Amino acid sequence: MSINSVNQPIALHSDWKAELSTCISSTEQLLNQLGLGIEDLSTAQQAAATFALKVPQPFVNRMAYGDPNDPLLKQVLPVAAELTSSPNYNPDPIQESQYNPVAGIVHKYRRRVLMIVSPNCAINCRYCFRRHFPYEENRQSKKQWLSALNYLKERPEINEVIYSGGDPLAANDHFLSWLTEQIESISHIKRLRIHTRLPVVIPSRVDDSLLNWLANTGLKPTVVLHINHANEIDQQVHNMVCRLKSTGVNVLNQSVLLKDINDSAYALISLSEKLFDSGIMPYYLHLMDPVQGASHFDIPEQTASNLYRQIQQELPGFLVPKLVREIPGEKSKTLQI
Repeated sequence: MSINSVNQPIALHSDWKAELSTCISSTEQLLNQLGLGIEDLSTAQQAAATFALKVPQPFVNRMAYGDPNDPLLKQVLPVAAELTSSPNYNPDPIQESQYNPVAGIVHKYRRRVLMIVSPNCAINCRYCFRRHFPYEENRQSKKQWLSALNYLKERPEINEVIYSGGDPLAANDHFLSWLTEQIESISHIKRLRIHTRLPVVIPSRVDDSLLNWLANTGLKPTVVLHINHANEIDQQVHNMVCRLKSTGVNVLNQSVLLKDINDSAYALISLSEKLFDSGIMPYYLHLMDPVQGASHFDIPEQTASNLYRQIQQELPGFLVPKLVREIPGEKSKTLQI
């Protein structure tokens, strides 16, 4: 069946928790499975010691066998460059620690807040701007979440909550349903946004339990996926999006511009086209946050601007994501063109 075909949402029967618990965490295992040499294994293991390798099998299945330059592999494989300290790159590149007023809350923008719903991810992306985030200080029980909920209640200007992490969908649906009900009871909050990569790397995460609470909330839900390359979208991902949209959820995508992964007009155009074919609207294209350990992914702003002009010439406006950078202290993301 073609990924472009119109079909009914297809139920995904595999157990996402089992897939999450059996993620590949060994560099040697990953390289062996892809038929790649392990000459630089010791260096990769050193990099993984500072930020663990973690990648689910469904994501590995989309990687090209025998290709060390596969764009999906390069997003997750620890490399020696991570061990080099780079000037102007730091552990907290967007200074989130200044906006963490109570455990579980990041409040940078006036009308919306992020809730660090789960400290866990299904995949450790090597360019992650929160690879050094103090998740242990934001891990809490239902009882402790009440202080975060009180923070929302006391600020009537807040009208949108963004579930973030880690990955918020690494939390179980019983907790997510409870938390969403609590937020829904706060009259001035109208919208719920969920920033997640988990359904991309483990599509079975979008199961009946998740869809049930999403379909029944009185908030206006939007799911923002994180897909950087067209090769990340296979039939399972397409079916997952169909299931999400069957509940009336808006589905958007945000990407990060990454050197040697998607830093070509062809890659970005292909991504936007494939996103749309699967019912996902391009939303943001981020310049990479300068997090320590990921400088090898960064590209110059001028290069990014040139790429952006090329894709503007090739794509209709509604398929062109906004090119943005997160600048510490700014009250919104900063458009770069």
